[in-house]
Amino acid sequence: MEFRRLGRSGLTISEIAYGNWLTHGGQVEEDAAFACVRAALDAGITTFDTADVYAATRAETVLGRALEGQRRSSYELFTKVYWPTGKGRNDRGLSRKHIVESCHASLQRLQTDYVDLYQAHRYDTTVPLEETMTAFADLVRAGKVLYIGVSEWNAEEIAAGAALARELNVQLISNQPQYSMLWRVIEPEVVPASEKEGLSQIVWSPLAQGVLTGKYLPGQQAPADSRAGHAEAGASMRGFLREDILTAVQGLRPIADDLGLSMAQLAIAWVLQNPNVGAAIIGATRPEQVHDNVAAAGVRLEDDVLRRIDDVLGDVVEKDPAKTARG
Repeated sequence: MEFRRLGRSGLTISEIAYGNWLTHGGQVEEDAAFACVRAALDAGITTFDTADVYAATRAETVLGRALEGQRRSSYELFTKVYWPTGKGRNDRGLSRKHIVESCHASLQRLQTDYVDLYQAHRYDTTVPLEETMTAFADLVRAGKVLYIGVSEWNAEEIAAGAALARELNVQLISNQPQYSMLWRVIEPEVVPASEKEGLSQIVWSPLAQGVLTGKYLPGQQAPADSRAGHAEAGASMRGFLREDILTAVQGLRPIADDLGLSMAQLAIAWVLQNPNVGAAIIGATRPEQVHDNVAAAGVRLEDDVLRRIDDVLGDVVEKDPAKTARG
């Protein structure tokens, strides 16, 4: 495993992080979830990412149980707040009330006294940014949160949040966007803004919801046990299942073969070539997937390989910064 500093901070994280969106508490049984976490730990992954909304809070509970008995200082634990976690009017968003209450609930589910990184899962246009950032800062001062981050914020939002964080004397160190060979919308604006403000990207869906593994073939039905058959994931990935995209992705197979990599390893290695990326988040339903993905750590892709990838994918790559995340 290779490690990187997150943003302009002293926090070191594994460049491949383990995430449990759609898996823990939902897609896989608890025993399988535990096996995947053990595989991640055995492979050298120290960074674990979740959110209060995943599997209606069950994902945090499962991850907390899976990490039970591990020395707390040996891993970095990230979670998020924003999406609804209840039926009440204050059970959503980035108000002070929801942030503080959600943090306390997450800590209880995760069986920990603090999280290393607490992230605003989206930008809340209905709440003053000063209220949101002050609530985060107070959690930092209380020792319940060590660093703060955001997810899927645009360049303007990142700049405003970073300015307030500096005024409050806390560290805003990361953004968590979707990013892959096929989805590059952060490159024109978000990455430059993040570099200026001292944030790294913690990338979700580096495999484009599994499409970049090559298992979805043009003209064929998706495998019955695949992510495409999962209600939530399937809905978020439909845009990647176009025939032209699936055909282009198959053109990556000779490149992966030439490098002795699996398609998944090639896709993860590509993401990690971006120096503003702190970590790529992987998910897994089986331990073997963890081991395969981790092999991408430390792989260096030469410029000619990157050019071959761009030539193969051509105009199926999405680069428009106005586009919003699929998941």
